Amino acid sequence: MPDNTGFVQHTEPFRRELLAHCYRMLGSVTDAEDLVQETYLRAWRSYRTFEGRSSVRTWLYQIATNACLTALAKQQRRVLPSDCFDPEADPAPAPQWAGPEIRWLEPVPDALVTPESADPAAIVASRESLRLALIASLQYLPPRQRAVLVLRDVLEFHATEVAAMLGTSTASVKSALQRARALLREKAPAADQLTEPAAPQARALLDRYIAAFENADAGALERLLLADVTLEATPLRTWFTGRGTCVPFLRQHVLGEPGDWRMLPTSANGQPAAVEYSRDEHGHYQPYGILVLTVTGDGISRVSSFGDPGLLPVFGFR
Repeated sequence: MPDNTGFVQHTEPFRRELLAHCYRMLGSVTDAEDLVQETYLRAWRSYRTFEGRSSVRTWLYQIATNACLTALAKQQRRVLPSDCFDPEADPAPAPQWAGPEIRWLEPVPDALVTPESADPAAIVASRESLRLALIASLQYLPPRQRAVLVLRDVLEFHATEVAAMLGTSTASVKSALQRARALLREKAPAADQLTEPAAPQARALLDRYIAAFENADAGALERLLLADVTLEATPLRTWFTGRGTCVPFLRQHVLGEPGDWRMLPTSANGQPAAVEYSRDEHGHYQPYGILVLTVTGDGISRVSSFGDPGLLPVFGFR
């Protein structure tokens, strides 16, 4: 058995940031948790032979990144409906469900990835690098380009360190970074460039959205949504852009009657979010999924609902 004396003390402080790293790479919090567990298992097995040629942090990131690359070689990228399908112009028809072959992007709870740091700047930087729009854009990058961009631009490792992690040359790292930056600029949604309001204003928008939704008040929702708002909800392939189609769709197919939905505030991807419950025919509330809002000083620019009850335990709810 490996001698793990000091292993926990030296490696455990990096667990939270490694989870954020694996999430950026994979676009799935559940997959990221599995890869972090695998990273620590691999590290524990080889801890006795770790020679300190790099820092423990760099060593762990090398293991985690290569584990992610191995996983990504076997699976399709994670997506949102807007990545795969055209927006619907008519809100009247019933929404269409996507097939089981699609691997959906997942939100990540802030509680799992926010740095345990008293430095506000570090917390802000971490949240900005986990924005839902950015994570969706990263999934367009080939895995190795994704790894290089995250390691260099988000985590600020030197090119020589990244080259050593990936078993390649510094020139290859620099070339991959240039290609990744160019592709990311092409794919990055405009919403990711919007100026977000201060936390109290963002929370107020979330509270108003929850109240309007629980009361089935389409008029109140309309006043919260920007004119060019986007609405998408996995596992539906149907999605909408523009308040003129989003609000009628919600009114006709989603809101129901007052009390049909129950929402509890939380935070995900550095953004205001809510845990969703829907009322069944017996009057009981059943887990539905997680809602994430993209907000600006003028209102809500994007509503992203993830209809997966399995996400609730990840967020600490039942």
